[in-house]
Amino acid sequence: MKYLTNALLQGKLPLLLAVFLVGGVLNIQCSANNYQVMKANHSDSEVPAQNDQYVGMWVTKDGHIRQELLPNGRYDEARGDKKSAYQGRYKITGNHIDYWDDTGFTADGEFRDGVLYHGGYIFYREEKK
Repeated sequence: MKYLTNALLQGKLPLLLAVFLVGGVLNIQCSANNYQVMKANHSDSEVPAQNDQYVGMWVTKDGHIRQELLPNGRYDEARGDKKSAYQGRYKITGNHIDYWDDTGFTADGEFRDGVLYHGGYIFYREEKK
């Protein structure tokens, strides 16, 4: 597996062949000239508890997107009237958050001054009533 990953990163294997060979074992993110290989893991039981500071409901100003960060490292995102439109796991390191959707999609974001910036959206913490 290490040989395949190194070969892909060095441009020695066509991307399609490499994806076929690793068959879901690795998620490959490509951005500009930066390649990052992340081990895929979708097991709830292996996700450590997350920083309580950020756990809770995060909502866009118009309320259209509602993203709940659960204490077990999972998230559940609603879009409009569609509950659980996206679900997956997340990991927070400092003020940075990485997302791994259950379908394989990856994204990230950043917390600044009590606000979450993610995917071109701005999320505000929903206060408990």
